[in-house]
Amino acid sequence: MRRYLAMLFILILMLACRLPLVAPVPTATLLPLPSATHTAQPPTLTPTASPTSLPSETPPATHTAEAPTPDFEVEYHPDGPLYTGDQVSVSVIAPVDMNLEGATLSITLEQSEPVTLGVTNFSQWGIAGRSQATMVWLWNTSGLAAGDYRLSYRIDPQGYTFTETVTLLPEKAIPAAQAAAQWSEVTTECCVLHFITGTAAARDLPALTAMVDQQAEHAVQAMGIEFTEPITITVMPRVLGHGGFASEEVYVSYLDRNYAANSWEMVVHHEMIHILDRRLGGDMRPSILVEGLAVYLSGGHYKPEALLPRAAALLSESLDLFIPLTALAEDFYNSQHEIGYLEAGALVQYMVETYGWERFSSFYRDIHPAASGSQVEALEAALQVHFDLSLAELEQAFIDFLMIQADSEVWQEDVRLTVAYFDTLRRYQEILDPSAYFKTAWLMDGPSMRERGITGDLLRSPGEPANLALEALFISASDAMVNSDRATTEMTLSVINQVLDEMEAGKAEPFSVHPLAADILAIANTLQQNGYWLQSVDLSGDTASVLVTADTMDLIELDLIRQSGSWQIN
Repeated sequence: MRRYLAMLFILILMLACRLPLVAPVPTATLLPLPSATHTAQPPTLTPTASPTSLPSETPPATHTAEAPTPDFEVEYHPDGPLYTGDQVSVSVIAPVDMNLEGATLSITLEQSEPVTLGVTNFSQWGIAGRSQATMVWLWNTSGLAAGDYRLSYRIDPQGYTFTETVTLLPEKAIPAAQAAAQWSEVTTECCVLHFITGTAAARDLPALTAMVDQQAEHAVQAMGIEFTEPITITVMPRVLGHGGFASEEVYVSYLDRNYAANSWEMVVHHEMIHILDRRLGGDMRPSILVEGLAVYLSGGHYKPEALLPRAAALLSESLDLFIPLTALAEDFYNSQHEIGYLEAGALVQYMVETYGWERFSSFYRDIHPAASGSQVEALEAALQVHFDLSLAELEQAFIDFLMIQADSEVWQEDVRLTVAYFDTLRRYQEILDPSAYFKTAWLMDGPSMRERGITGDLLRSPGEPANLALEALFISASDAMVNSDRATTEMTLSVINQVLDEMEAGKAEPFSVHPLAADILAIANTLQQNGYWLQSVDLSGDTASVLVTADTMDLIELDLIRQSGSWQIN
């Protein structure tokens, strides 16, 4: 149970053993700095006085809306409550069956003299390509009074209109740790780390900086290229996607309640490979090989892995999960995530072991775009030039190689549970943490956030007891999977899915579906009522040991006991 209290000791051991580590996710499309048309100065209003006290993590904001026709979804950022002083972003999402490509959205703040906050067009958003209009940091609420504000939305040329009422809480009600938070940075031998004060990253900074340099050394050795300039790493105090992204800089999640269940070192190593890979260049690098290379050179995906026997397990009759390479190469990021990354990493390992690193690298750097834009056609052409192979022939040789891997059957259950874990995680994100869902993740441009001093888009995440309880259950499932306790892993994932089923069905008390879920929710509620935020839980009958945070990021271990049917801090 002292999992996080022992974290630094474990990390030091990892460094001493020089283990390569990983946890990749697809390269992100970062949101740009908004244009001037997206911003407007707020009217001058008298601030309210004497806010009520709120806990150090905060539940989501309540935004009430008149029923629009059709039914548009509106998301406000930062997540959770909005406070006076926030720079608010707004996304308007079209119904799934509606394509509004090119349509114009305007947002107006209704008051005695209405103010147009911004105008933008609908376009495809994220890997999912959903029809969405987004305005980043369009509403600067500095100087406004706390209270309700009415926003009017108009979509042209269709003429759709609707309104929403947005509640701004007083700035003085922001939890103290969030209010004091600011960007800071530290320079290591390889990198510049940007982090937010008062977070787990700030608390564990010495260990993180040592690990960053260690992983940089591994990445340089693996790629055979030195860093010509420092790598910029933004440490995120919340889960976005699966915990890591790379563009011009690296973004990695680091927090105590990391329900993405990945190794921070492996995330960093994987994303560093992406940075070095991009610097080495290539006319066209197919996604299957970009991600496969990072998985292979990092020694695994979310954890150190035996890639070839695990990929061979996908071919077993009991799993039958192997994705044909044509389908995977053409639409990599929309394929099942864990299977795609495992296959891609194993494919690169197979090609390197079969043809040697030099021949593989020459092939990889000599792929050129097809006129059609097809990644498969580009791969086919390069395979013919370098190996006199079609993609189908490569796939068959790859499968034949996997079929002779020893001990692949011992990995079948682990592979199945890994896929189930992350499918459940993404389901949770879509329902209760949509900003984190990797296909439409809310990932802001790091330099712009730092320049504007914006921390809320990364600091705030859904913090209702339901979120805390489910994320604690994910961590319990992950711990059980690491310890090869498959029965507990499967049971815990089943409980999470039962709760999500009840939520989707609109049930009033979804956690009552299973005693374990009901207990974890009750524990989260008890802790929150006493000013604590659940990070992880070890439940045994009528007793529980928990790790929590309060008004700082210091981890506190508490014991709870069930008395007269309710959970109490012992």
